[in-house]
Amino acid sequence: MESQPPSRDQAFGVGRRRMLGLALGAGLVPALTPAAQAAAHAAPPAATAALGRRVAAVAEAQIGIPYAWGGGDRLGPGLGFCDDENGYLNGKCLGETTVGFDCSGLSLYCWYRASQGTVELGHYTVAQFHLSAPVERDGLAPGDLLFFSRPDAPLHHVGIYAGDGAMIHAERTGTLIARVEKVLDIPRWAGEFAGARRPGPPSA
Repeated sequence: MESQPPSRDQAFGVGRRRMLGLALGAGLVPALTPAAQAAAHAAPPAATAALGRRVAAVAEAQIGIPYAWGGGDRLGPGLGFCDDENGYLNGKCLGETTVGFDCSGLSLYCWYRASQGTVELGHYTVAQFHLSAPVERDGLAPGDLLFFSRPDAPLHHVGIYAGDGAMIHAERTGTLIARVEKVLDIPRWAGEFAGARRPGPPSA
C-alpha cells in the first residue's frame, strides 16, 4: 500500500487519536461503575430500549453512504483523510476526497442524533468501548455497539446492532455503509468479536 505523509491538520487528528489510545491503555480513563457492570446482564429499561431502536433507525438511514477514514461527526457525514496506513484504495488516497463515515464516526453520529445530543461518543473505537456498559451476547438490543479485534489490531472496528442478528457498519475504504445479516454467525466476524457495549445518557 502506498502511503503519503499526512498534512499538519491530519497529523494533529491522528496524534489526538493515538494519545487517547495511550491514555486508555494506561488506565487513565475511569473504569465502569458496578452499576454499569451489572447492566451487562440486565434487559434494557423501556426508555433505553426505545433510544436503542432510534439509534438503529438512524443507522439504517445511513446505508449507502461511503466509508471515509476519519469521516463523520455528530453533525453527519464529513470529509475523511489519509494517514500512513488508512484511507487508501489501490495506492490512491480516497479518504481526503470522500465525504462519509468511518466506523466510529457512524456510531457517534447515530447515538448523538438519536439521543438528541445527550449521548456524545468519542470518535475513537477504543474510547467508545471503554466508556459504554458491557452487554452479554444473549442480551443484545438494537442500538448496542458491536466491537471487533484481532491480535494485530485490537478493537479495530465497531458496528451498530440492528436487531435480529444484524449489524450496520462502515467497514473500510472503498465500501458503502451496509447491513450484515446474522453477523455473529459469519466466521470472520464471529472470530473477531470482542464484545458488545451499550452507551447511555449521563447519569443524573
